[in-house]
Amino acid sequence: MNLVGASDLDIFPLVLGGNTFGWTSDEAESHEVLSAFVAEGGTMIDTADGYSHWVPGHSGGESERILGSWLAGRDDRDDLLIATKAGSHPEYRGLSARSVKAAAEASLGRMGIDTIDLYYAHRDDPTVLLEETVRAFGDLVQSGKVRYIGLSNYSPDRVREWLRLSAELGVPRPIALQPHYNLVARNPYEDRVAPLALAEGLGVLPYSALASGFLSGKYRSAADAVGAERAAHVSRFFSPAGLAVLDELHRIGSRLGEEPASVALAWLRSRGEVTAPIASARNVVQLSALMAGARLKLNREDVRALNEASAEGGMVQYEDAQQEDAP
Repeated sequence: MNLVGASDLDIFPLVLGGNTFGWTSDEAESHEVLSAFVAEGGTMIDTADGYSHWVPGHSGGESERILGSWLAGRDDRDDLLIATKAGSHPEYRGLSARSVKAAAEASLGRMGIDTIDLYYAHRDDPTVLLEETVRAFGDLVQSGKVRYIGLSNYSPDRVREWLRLSAELGVPRPIALQPHYNLVARNPYEDRVAPLALAEGLGVLPYSALASGFLSGKYRSAADAVGAERAAHVSRFFSPAGLAVLDELHRIGSRLGEEPASVALAWLRSRGEVTAPIASARNVVQLSALMAGARLKLNREDVRALNEASAEGGMVQYEDAQQEDAP
């Protein structure tokens, strides 16, 4: 188990991403994945209030509602850790104090819980003074509606400014960062975010850990991704560099008897500052490879081989997309 930053949140080394709930997985499938994740030792589930407003006919909050309907039938809420995010729901855009408070209360209502264990600012809002946002998140902690604060998609400079303001205002500081990071998108995370996380003692829970499914190994060419829900996001990785990473994942996986997805997640966990990667599963079959990746330990030679293979492919620069806010 791993502690998230300077907190008492002790988590299984894989976080289950909830962006598939109500999008690529219906309610019954989502419940099956959630139950299987917990049955195998999983503890933290990550979602956001905006999931999945990009789907035609959806308005946001679908993932939280499905998570709430699953939680309602269980008596182990105290053993589970729920993370969600503010700022992307169409009705509560941005991070003004009013939006943050309303978004948190709406999320609590959709999930049927009293407290959010880890509440992220989903992305920076330059239209609002950062001090206002910092105070709003601090108020949620002090009111008992939120236990801990996290930041997602924030630049290192803005993270530093948030930390400075937290100390200046005397409010709880963030304990976690949720950056975009994987074998084919290694920067700017490694150059700019990782050193900050280490220096400040922040937990790191990277999203898009499998690069929209590219690192799962199910696509070996761009043609394989045609018609897939995430085809537009996967297509950018079908370069000679990206395919070299896939080849190495398959080579190592074949030797170890593991799926490429498991190897990709184990590589992320080999990074000392990474607390746990976030990955999602459309069904229970996909979940098995994720859980294996949470337990697999790569040797130094395998880590070095993946580092070398991804040196070129890992330079893909991430462009924000609603569907990829969590893996």
